[in-house]
Amino acid sequence: MTLRRLLIANRGEIARRVIRTCKRLGIETVAVYSDADRNALHVREATLSFALGGNTSAESYLRIERLLEAARATQADAIHPGYGFLSENADFAQAVAGAGLVWVGPPAAAIRALGSKSSAKAIAQQRGVPCLPGYFGEDQTDERLAREAQRIGFPVMVKAAAGGGGRGMRLVTEASQLRAAVQSARSEAQSSFGSGELLLERALIAPRHVEVQVFADSHGHCIHLGERDCSVQRRHQKLVEETPSPAVGAALRERMGACAVELAKAAGYVGAGTVEFLVEGDAFFLMEMNTRLQVEHPVTEAVTGLDLVEWQLRVAQGEPLPLAQEQVRFDGHAIEVRLCAEDENFAPHAGTVRRFAEPAGVRFDHAIYEGLRVPPYYDSMLGKLVVHAPTRGGAIDRLAAALDATTVLGLPTNRRFLAACLRHPLFREGQALIPFLAEHAQAIREQLADEESRVVAAAVRQAFAPHATALACPFDRPLRIRHRDAVVTMGKGAAMNIECVPVAGTTWHLQAGAIDCFVDDLSFEPATRGGDAAHAGELRAPFNGKVIAVKAQPGAKVARGDTLLVIESMKLEHALAATRDAVIKTIHVQPGQQAATSQVLVTFEAAT
Repeated sequence: MTLRRLLIANRGEIARRVIRTCKRLGIETVAVYSDADRNALHVREATLSFALGGNTSAESYLRIERLLEAARATQADAIHPGYGFLSENADFAQAVAGAGLVWVGPPAAAIRALGSKSSAKAIAQQRGVPCLPGYFGEDQTDERLAREAQRIGFPVMVKAAAGGGGRGMRLVTEASQLRAAVQSARSEAQSSFGSGELLLERALIAPRHVEVQVFADSHGHCIHLGERDCSVQRRHQKLVEETPSPAVGAALRERMGACAVELAKAAGYVGAGTVEFLVEGDAFFLMEMNTRLQVEHPVTEAVTGLDLVEWQLRVAQGEPLPLAQEQVRFDGHAIEVRLCAEDENFAPHAGTVRRFAEPAGVRFDHAIYEGLRVPPYYDSMLGKLVVHAPTRGGAIDRLAAALDATTVLGLPTNRRFLAACLRHPLFREGQALIPFLAEHAQAIREQLADEESRVVAAAVRQAFAPHATALACPFDRPLRIRHRDAVVTMGKGAAMNIECVPVAGTTWHLQAGAIDCFVDDLSFEPATRGGDAAHAGELRAPFNGKVIAVKAQPGAKVARGDTLLVIESMKLEHALAATRDAVIKTIHVQPGQQAATSQVLVTFEAAT
């Protein structure tokens, strides 16, 4: 059949990405949206749109019957799930097919077989695909998991059997950590994927994360499109992805590709999929298979010259793969970084984009515009910058320069952190393994703070001095600015290209060249105010989120570092700890409550 109208059961940049290919192919599109996304770019760009209602994922993008209702109401004949949300949900795939619609993805049976890490490993072992020692059985009791962890040997990795993206994953280095890790992983997995099932496997301490893109059609053909190295991660979530991997040669690529294809064929796979491996030297071990299009698919497109979304649509219509394995060609090097609404400590942030400018000459898949309200309900990723160059070094240089030239003001992003990762000697040498950020993130943070301190005094004078002329006073305005808990005296320096926007209250976000930072204007506050956070009498929410647990009670003595609350934001759980030894005076929130950025959560009194 020929697709006429496609409903995209997703949001943001991936919805826009699918719309772009559909427009080129002459296929009409239907955007769905939550209340929080009513003004989103994918809604404006689609042929038709349909309101799902609600704000959270559970209220909108995860409602199977509501999505099918949207398809009926807009007379769509196919559904593309994007990634995340219901993209790896076999029940959704089956419901779409049962409704007489074309599902742009693998069959429900293949999703069930491979979408579960436990099932995928069982198939892999039958087909000779290397796997790490582990446990993926039906007995999910804490006692059974403890026994299996002892059998496997520490360190072990606790993983959610369903889903991916690093959610529900915990590293356990000794037996005493296991119970807490299991409880936390199970809770996060249930919240993210609707299943608390876990598996255990032997943990490799310093491997690479290398994945293989596979593609299969309904005529029995299956090929791979090379590998992507995704070793630079935080919280087990990818930040930088590249192809080819600096550690994979032709022989290893052929072996990994053959195993990936074998796994897909064994499950009767159709469509785009990614088989993920841990790699140590020339040895590799299956992690999981993602039964969908990956976030990082653009780097594969860059080196192959192919449109993987077009391939998905053609395969879904029953067409054979356009190329055989021997016809696939790889050219040059491609790198992608994920631009996220998060601070340098990887905490996600909601907020409003006050100013936005994208770099020239690179691919930037995003859904950003000035005035965009980034909600706290979904993933923190704002978009992906992708470059392609003849050499790896050339790609690194182009991408770092593109990040320098990007402006996103109004809320924290990891823009500068990403550029620093790309310029780090270990990454440039191709030696960044999975522990890279665990070992080097703090040094990168300190480097960024030093860069800010060198320019902030001159930048603030240039940015704020014009406001003084509006005062009905013959004297210069007494500028007093706090930056990273230090009061800044105005300095001199060469003129810089300055961007500056107000964020909230007396807080400003400014960008001076490639450097951006947040400052607080203290000019009209008493000089004694604005103390050190370590002596603060309160704990405030660092970002918008839902309070899911309160771990302390009024009157309790707590020590610095004790967990007081757990907040869920952008699909991740975050433990908030006491900043000093103290006694809890008041807890201002309760489980289930939505907390806003800077809202007071807990007040303290001095410990006696």
